Amino acid sequence: MFKKLKLIFNLLVVLGLILAGFYFWRSFQEVKTLKEIIVRLQADSRIAQAIVTDTKFDPKTKKHPTTIKFLEFDSRGNPLAPLYFTFPDNIIQFQSLVIRFDDVYVKKGDGLRGRSAYIFWKVFSLDGANTVEHEITKAKSVPGGYRISVAKNYFEQKLWENFWGYALDSSAAKRVGVKNAQIEAPGTRFIPGLIYTIKIEHNGGIRIESAPTPKILEN
Repeated sequence: MFKKLKLIFNLLVVLGLILAGFYFWRSFQEVKTLKEIIVRLQADSRIAQAIVTDTKFDPKTKKHPTTIKFLEFDSRGNPLAPLYFTFPDNIIQFQSLVIRFDDVYVKKGDGLRGRSAYIFWKVFSLDGANTVEHEITKAKSVPGGYRISVAKNYFEQKLWENFWGYALDSSAAKRVGVKNAQIEAPGTRFIPGLIYTIKIEHNGGIRIESAPTPKILEN
């Protein structure tokens, strides 16, 4: 009887050590993940570039159906996979989602809430019932420029689900110190021969700049 009790006790000790090790490892991974996400949120800006890859004039609609190549860069300046979007006209708008936290967190330099958070969300061309819209980042997903691992990370996914919840639910946002969440969507006419830089500043403002396409990229 004593041997059985001793065996059970030893098994419980081993099980306890395994569980303690698991929770320690999980806590360590969560802290590591959070630090990596903070690094990405603390970048001074989000930048993308776009060029026209195909366009033509449609005499029936009097418009210019246009395809653009969109290339976003992550917070460390590395390019993500390019995306191609086609629209019925060449006046195209980029939509960003910006979350600003209460000034008290900004003044304190709070680790997670000391700066604004912002992502490219959608790109679209307005045309009434014929409006065309494409997602750059799916709602409740981890934005490509902020992803810290190719492998699925439950903690990372949960953090970003909360981010989307705060962005789209003002009552939930206020409880965690969000000052305001807003959508910005400037646009311009996209024409061949120009390279467009879309930039979201750290204070949340988004702007589109254009410049002649470098000769080496022509044709």
